[in-house]
Amino acid sequence: MHRIGIGSDIHRLVEGRPLVIGGVKIDSELGAEGHSDADVLCHALCDAILGALALGDLGKHFPSDEERWRNAESFIFLRYVVGLMKERGFSISNVDSTVHLEKPKLRPYTDDIKRGLAEVLETETNCISVKAKTGEGVDAVGERRAIRADATVLLAKV
Repeated sequence: MHRIGIGSDIHRLVEGRPLVIGGVKIDSELGAEGHSDADVLCHALCDAILGALALGDLGKHFPSDEERWRNAESFIFLRYVVGLMKERGFSISNVDSTVHLEKPKLRPYTDDIKRGLAEVLETETNCISVKAKTGEGVDAVGERRAIRADATVLLAKV
């Protein structure tokens, strides 16, 4: 048995905040604004896994109005979601993700992102795809006002 889930997340880019993508701190003058560390890729992956399991979304499990999640590392959320996945007898077959960011270029960071995600998702790096796209100067991403991530997961019954 297989289950597919799709997740998406977007955050404003602002000065004075770190830019964390897939658990990796990215060298950038702009960072993502959010209640937690605003890691759009981890948030999209959490929603994809929760969606595949029909368990709602990230906000249901980690409400943004709860102070205990202020500036929380998003790997905490991802580890929790992986725990739910394992409790239900599933594992990651593969992940396909895209990060939409005008600058900086993510290619120098994608191997580190994949390694960290593979560890948390308890799978191999060759099961994880992390692609980067610019906004070509169009919309909030292209104007460097936002970062967005989309993720699709395929879960397999163990």
